[in-house]
Amino acid sequence: MTIATSRPTEAPAPLLLTADESLLGELLPLAAAADVAPVTAHEPLAALASWSRAPVVLLGADLADEVARIAPEKRPHVYVVAHQRAPDDLFRTALQLGAEQVVELAGSSAWLVELLADLTERRTARGRVVGVIGGSGGAGATTFACALGQGAARVGDAVVIDCDPQGPGLDRMLGLERTEGFRWDALCQTTGRLSARALRDALPRSGALGVLSWYVGAGAQTLQAFAVREALSAARRGHDTVVVDLPRTADRLVDEVAARCDQLIVVTVGNVLGVSAATRMRVRFAGHPDVGVVLRGEAVDAADVESVVRLPVVVQMRDQPRLGEALDLGLGPLRSRRGPLARAVATVLGTPVEALR
Repeated sequence: MTIATSRPTEAPAPLLLTADESLLGELLPLAAAADVAPVTAHEPLAALASWSRAPVVLLGADLADEVARIAPEKRPHVYVVAHQRAPDDLFRTALQLGAEQVVELAGSSAWLVELLADLTERRTARGRVVGVIGGSGGAGATTFACALGQGAARVGDAVVIDCDPQGPGLDRMLGLERTEGFRWDALCQTTGRLSARALRDALPRSGALGVLSWYVGAGAQTLQAFAVREALSAARRGHDTVVVDLPRTADRLVDEVAARCDQLIVVTVGNVLGVSAATRMRVRFAGHPDVGVVLRGEAVDAADVESVVRLPVVVQMRDQPRLGEALDLGLGPLRSRRGPLARAVATVLGTPVEALR
């Protein structure tokens, strides 16, 4: 068995198990394109030690029957790889092995690169997804979503996803509107599986914060279901925190995205109209397991809002001084760890405010 790795401290490497030098010669460049250094083995018995540890196993069709005979423990992410059209017997063997599918290398190279890149990510857990929606118009939900993204990026990799085509544009609010990178219009033209690394590398970024937004002046724009699902899935796999800015529009796709969020934050103003609007949001998302309120202003008591809305007030905050100036300058809403906005962000993220360096 040959072990090829330049980063021994990283997660276990993928396993390429084949005695077919021609097949191996095609698979190794794909691993290089995915920026992973695989373990290669030519004999099934020699590969048993790596079989269960590897994040993904690519098993050559030439050894599939032999591996099936020694019956290694069944595990996820095993793929049987053939040069060209796979014979029917190979599918039966793959089923016996518990392989996820048979991959015909011709025409599947790009897919395999994305698979290797995704399954060898060093993260051991999926990212946390926080949806932010305004209880009423002008509540400041988009601003708070940007602040959450900035705060999360100070403690890990984060991305803010703009699901409101009629909003001000998250890239503009964060000063990234002139930064090159993918926006929704480009993403909606892609097909197939989107890898976490491809999305992370393609987005406009500022340090650890990426933004998926809309091109300004591109005309009428709408969310495409397949693109939203792929983007959210790839973002979750490639970041510690994903913040989704949701429009208030009643829409089946928006409700689906909200349902995919681990936590849903309703931002509302502490007055009669704001509390009434938050109550309607509670009814709309009644089936969500984790919905909370960020209450702006101190005119009403948080306990009174909780009793009316019947949702927990996660945090109540005063308005942030000079917030409009920071947004106009493209600095984003979260300038420092001082002030009511930073404390509110730290509370929602569940991290000490001192961590928002």
